[in-house]
Amino acid sequence: MAPMRIAYLINQYPKVSHSFIRREILAVERLGVEVTRLALRGWDEKLVDGEDKAERARTRYVLQGSAGLGSAMVRMALLHPLRFARAFSRAIHMSRRGDRPLPVHLIYLAEACRIASWLEADRIQHLHAHFGTNSAEVAMLTRILGGPPWSFTVHGPEEFDKAPLIRLSEKIHDCDFVVAVCSFGRSQLYRVAERRDWSKIKVVHCGLDRSFSAAVNVTPSAKQLVCVGRLCEQKGQLLLVEAARHLTEQGQSFTLVFAGDGELRGEIEMLVKRYKLERTIRITGWISGAQVREEILASRALVLPSFAEGLPVSIMEAMALCRPIISTYVAGIPELVRSGTEGWLVPAGDVAALVEAMRSCLNAPVSLLERMGRAARERVLERHDIDVEAAKLAALISRSIDQNVKTSTSVELDRSFSRTNTKNCNE
Repeated sequence: MAPMRIAYLINQYPKVSHSFIRREILAVERLGVEVTRLALRGWDEKLVDGEDKAERARTRYVLQGSAGLGSAMVRMALLHPLRFARAFSRAIHMSRRGDRPLPVHLIYLAEACRIASWLEADRIQHLHAHFGTNSAEVAMLTRILGGPPWSFTVHGPEEFDKAPLIRLSEKIHDCDFVVAVCSFGRSQLYRVAERRDWSKIKVVHCGLDRSFSAAVNVTPSAKQLVCVGRLCEQKGQLLLVEAARHLTEQGQSFTLVFAGDGELRGEIEMLVKRYKLERTIRITGWISGAQVREEILASRALVLPSFAEGLPVSIMEAMALCRPIISTYVAGIPELVRSGTEGWLVPAGDVAALVEAMRSCLNAPVSLLERMGRAARERVLERHDIDVEAAKLAALISRSIDQNVKTSTSVELDRSFSRTNTKNCNE
């Protein structure tokens, strides 16, 4: 039996903060599925991880050589005028009261025209997009243009924040199925989707690869905490700087490492300088997966005081490395981290509670931290095995392909029967 041939579509790939997508693709391939990687952009992004560099060589970029977008549109309009007209109408519809103006949606249409021809040439049976924003819209337009059945994964919180603007409910209705990465995400999709589409909404967790099953070091005695992730407003890092200031003023000696980079870095650095925390807080910028692992292993716990989330992969990775978690009762985090068992959870935005949790961790005996770390490792490996989760996604895609084959066969039989009856009546 021939293997499934599917394509992944991501806005930007590979990307330092999207290692979870790479892990999913590689795990799906281990199941014998042929995966074509498509990205709208990202070929000139600075990469620090060797695996990301290898993925870039395997990825086809829609906007690379973008002069071909216009010819792709013209060709589609000439060869399939009705499909093109329907897709053009949908692009206009998506721009009304949307978060992007009409010209941007017409670019999405051009991208879809190009992708549709690639998928047809490669005999792709299913298209899966990551994120419910522009990549999902391009996948939807590709389907209207005659492309294969499609699905997409919603991570949050951006998609939930602007669900009406990106017409998330329409994308859910048009696709074969939609994936949430946690139960909280599924609940938010239930809020957006029409009741008749609820059966399309599935949960497939982000997973950890096999490297996280290796033996890990014991908890260090050094009083260091690490925050891993993009430096952005939703992660609550400014609040974390405030908490660090309170702790130092109370005489607590410790180190706090921000492992990551992002749009909020300048503001964080200004706050660190204002509070004279240069000796306490260190910002690494983007670093490789191996370096992130080293920073986690050098720390007592991972701290992530998020205001909004899906389910952070950095929390999963730290738990797999036997590190407790300090985080908030937000989104899918409480589904994985149980306060008092795998770490400390505090109300989002509560500086005093965050300070107390950090102090408890910094002053806890190593034996307690190791007990929490072992519990964290057992829980995350049980719930977030990448091969198990990839198998769930592959099964959903397989069912989608089978169902569409049956539907196409049925339609063709109906057409054949209709043609035969018409011929007999004419005779």
